[in-house]
Amino acid sequence: MLYRKISTIKIVAIYMGAVIGAGFASGQEIMQFIIVHGHDGIKEVLLITFLFSYLGAMILYLSEKLKTDNYVILINYLVGKKIAKLLDIISLLMLAGGLSVMLSGGGAVFSEHFNMAAWFGILVIVIITCLVLLYGIQGVVWLNAFLVPIKITAILLISLLLIKIQNAPAETNIIMESSENIYRHWFISGLLYVSYNMILVIAVLSTIGKGINTRKAIIGGVLGGLGLGITAGVMFLAGLTVYPEITKYKIPMLYMAGLLGAGVKSIMGFLIWVAILTTTVANAHGFAARMAETNSNMYKVIGIGITLLAIPLARLDFDKLVGLIYPIFGYAGLLLIIILILGPPLKFLRLIILRRRNNGEGKY
Repeated sequence: MLYRKISTIKIVAIYMGAVIGAGFASGQEIMQFIIVHGHDGIKEVLLITFLFSYLGAMILYLSEKLKTDNYVILINYLVGKKIAKLLDIISLLMLAGGLSVMLSGGGAVFSEHFNMAAWFGILVIVIITCLVLLYGIQGVVWLNAFLVPIKITAILLISLLLIKIQNAPAETNIIMESSENIYRHWFISGLLYVSYNMILVIAVLSTIGKGINTRKAIIGGVLGGLGLGITAGVMFLAGLTVYPEITKYKIPMLYMAGLLGAGVKSIMGFLIWVAILTTTVANAHGFAARMAETNSNMYKVIGIGITLLAIPLARLDFDKLVGLIYPIFGYAGLLLIIILILGPPLKFLRLIILRRRNNGEGKY
């Protein structure tokens, strides 16, 4: 079967693997979107945890009901074909742009941590991504099932250890208070953070609609969202203890791990690279699944092709790409978040109204 039954654990792994990529695992996203808000970041973490849980469950639930194998079917259902065309173009651009960011992150890890040429790190991820795509949806599922638990466990352990041993400088709160005037409000920042992630999430999760049931869809979405929120929260608390020093590094988590010892830093460097790999695959898979039937030869050609085409942009600095591309995609993705939050309830309400009208007409 092309679509074997996928367990709840694998659903959670696919969900979290799509989000925890270069920006998340490296600490760049958490720093630029959450840590800069100081103690207001706690409220932001609660907001993104709720949104990730609700939206993940909703996407998976609708994907299962519609038996989707790509996101177009889902978007058409929510907004109709006209608006869906616009969202489709935005999604494809974001998947391609996100793929470049992931490759750039892979290069940054090799450059900063392994003291090797950035292009070599990019090349290794490109090769592995292309090999995984040759196995279609099953390759994506198994890659995430194997690697995601490892990288999340390591991120949590390192962050918790840093929180335990590191004391925040007395002037940290003052610095963050003055920084808040420069950055977006924490609520807007939280919405942007979730919204740009949703493009990749819906592109990936919608491809497994034929391999899950309703119970797994809802539980997998909620657990995945909680896992993402908890991981972001722990990284946020750890980052506060070393702010603003971490702003000097393209890979803040490597700096944080280095405070725990050279061995821990080495392990973290590899695991950040693993996180980048899983999200690189997710971007390429989501793009290819939109353009061709999953597991077909055309799917493999398109997936490998878009991965190769993303290489030139990936040569730009990783931190600059995160700071530039992610906020832009975040604003573009706000429309998708609004649709996912309001679309299903409005459709349900419309269905009730139509049924009442039909029942009323039947009386005469």
